[in-house]
Amino acid sequence: MRAVVTGGAGFLGSHLTDRLIHDGWSVVVLDNLITGDLANIEHLFGHERFQFIKQDVTEFLYVKGDIDFVFHFASPASPVDFERFPIQVLKVGALGTHKALGLAKDKCAKFMLASTSEVYGDPLVSPQPETYWGNVNPIGPRGVYDEAKRYAEAMTMAYHHFHKVDTRIVRFFNTYGPRMRLDDGRVVPNLVSQALSGKPLTVYGDGEQTRSFGYVADIIDGVVRLAGSDFHEPINIGSEDERTVMEFAQTVLKLTGSGSRIEHLPALPDDPRKRRPDLTRAKEILGWHPSTGLEGGLELTLAYFREKLKLVNLNP
Repeated sequence: MRAVVTGGAGFLGSHLTDRLIHDGWSVVVLDNLITGDLANIEHLFGHERFQFIKQDVTEFLYVKGDIDFVFHFASPASPVDFERFPIQVLKVGALGTHKALGLAKDKCAKFMLASTSEVYGDPLVSPQPETYWGNVNPIGPRGVYDEAKRYAEAMTMAYHHFHKVDTRIVRFFNTYGPRMRLDDGRVVPNLVSQALSGKPLTVYGDGEQTRSFGYVADIIDGVVRLAGSDFHEPINIGSEDERTVMEFAQTVLKLTGSGSRIEHLPALPDDPRKRRPDLTRAKEILGWHPSTGLEGGLELTLAYFREKLKLVNLNP
C-alpha cells in the first residue's frame, strides 16, 4: 500500500506517517512547512518506503506512480495560527481539500479528511455526537478554522456522492503528545512548557471550561481503524475523560513538581465551554476506544518537552 499524507511533517501527520511506515506502507509526505517541522520526520530520511516533497497543497498536486490512499492532514491547527495565518487556514481547508480530493480521484485512491471538534463550535449539547450541527461564529477569531473544516467536510461528502470517491472523515478532539510545538498556543503545550520553565500557568477565564485530552498513539490507532473501514460519515476520535482546564493545570503541576502559580487571564472570545466526544460510532463501528490515561500520556509528553526546552535553552 502507498499513501500520500498532506501535512505529514506536522504533529498528527508525522505520527500517522510513522504508523503507516511501521505497518508496511510506503508514504509520500507533502508539507510546505508553514507549521510543520522536518525534525518530526528526519528519522525517516533515507528509508526506502518514505519520500518527502515540499509542497503547498493549495496548488496543483502531482505525485508520480500509484497511490492507494490520500490522508489530508494539512492545516495550521492552533489559535495562534488562526491569527498569524488566517488566509492560509482558509485556503488549505478549501483549495487544499479540493486539490487533495482531486489527487485521490485521479489515482482512484481512498481519501481521509482530518477534521476537528471545532466544527461543533461552542456546543449547546454535551457530549457532542456526530449528528450535532454545531454552534459556530463564522466571523469570530476561530471562524477561519471552524468554517474551513466545515467546508472541507462538505467538499469531501460532495466528492463521495458525486464522483464516488471512497472517503472518510475523522473529527479529532484535543489530541496531545510528543512533537507538539512549544509555541502551539493550545492548552497542553502552553501549560506544560510554562510549568517546566517555572513560569505562571496561564488559564483563560475561570478555568471551568472543559477539554477531553486524547493521547496521540491512541488517536492514530483510531485513524488506522477508520482507514480500514467502509464508513463514510464523520466519526469522532478522542477521549471521554473530560477535565476542566483548572483540573488539567493542577495535574500538570503535580506531575512536573513545579512551584509555578496559576494566573487567570481574560476569557478568550468564542472559547468552547464544553468539549467531550460522543464515541458511540467509534466504539460500535471501529471497535475503538482510547486506552492511555491522562497521567500516563502526560508523563510521555513531559519527557519530550523537557528535551525540547533543553535545546531551546542551548540555542536561544
